[in-house]
This record gives sequence, structure tokens and C-alpha cells, in this order.
Amino acid sequence: MRTAIVDEPIDTAALVAEVGRHANGATLLFVGTVREVNDGRAVSGMEYKAYRSMAERELADIAREARAEFGTDDVVVEHRLGTLGLGEASVAIAVAHAHRGAAYDASRYVIEQLKKRVPIWKLEHYVDGSREWVGAASASAASTAKEP
Repeated sequence: MRTAIVDEPIDTAALVAEVGRHANGATLLFVGTVREVNDGRAVSGMEYKAYRSMAERELADIAREARAEFGTDDVVVEHRLGTLGLGEASVAIAVAHAHRGAAYDASRYVIEQLKKRVPIWKLEHYVDGSREWVGAASASAASTAKEP
């Protein structure tokens, strides 16, 4: 099990290799990418910011919960910060398990909990030149977050 908040592109093949073991009959890779349209608006990119130390702790807690709930040590999660272009991976979750159902359930648990609990904010950049904070955070929350 491993989690990380990263500043460089995510190597999805490395994540899959990290969870690969002969005991596993299923390996899943979820990759969240920057899409070109959101809520009917053309997007040119995305910027991710985080309360890094808290995000790292919360992400690790979520992976531990998934490990306990779904019975696998083979959970690896990386979330990227910084400015990303269209099609770039912002988050990747690799999960392996002896059985596919548990692998799917663990992967879904991780992404849903990450979206609810991890203090990562996204600033969408639109083709028209405007920018807007989207998701659970506001611009003031993202800009005023400080490390403890």
C-alpha cells in the first residue's frame, strides 16, 4: 500500500506493476484526466492545489480503510498537483485483489472518499481565458490554506 501527492506526471504503468502479485486475479487502474468540457464550458486546462500535509495524511487513511474493508494490501494512489493540460492524469488508483468484485469496490471506495475528504482544490482554465474554482472548495479556501 502506498499513497502520494506528486508534482510530476503520474506513471500509471509503474502503479500497476507496484500492485502486481501472483496471488491477485484482478488488477484495476482508475485514471482521472483533465477533460475538454465541464458543465458545458470548453476547458483548456486545470490547476490543482492542496493543503499538502493534510492531503497526504487523509489519502493514506483512505487507503488503509480500503485495505481493511476489502482485504488487500495492493492499493496505490497518486494525486498530482500543479497545472495540467487536457488529457493529463490528475489522479491514478491501482488496486489488485484475488477477486475482481473486491478490486472494483476498493477502487470505487478510494476515489469517492478522496473526492469527499482530501483537501485538494481545482481551478479550471477555460478556453475564453476565464478561470473558476470547481468542486467543494472556493478560491478563498484554496488560497488561504496553510501548512500547520
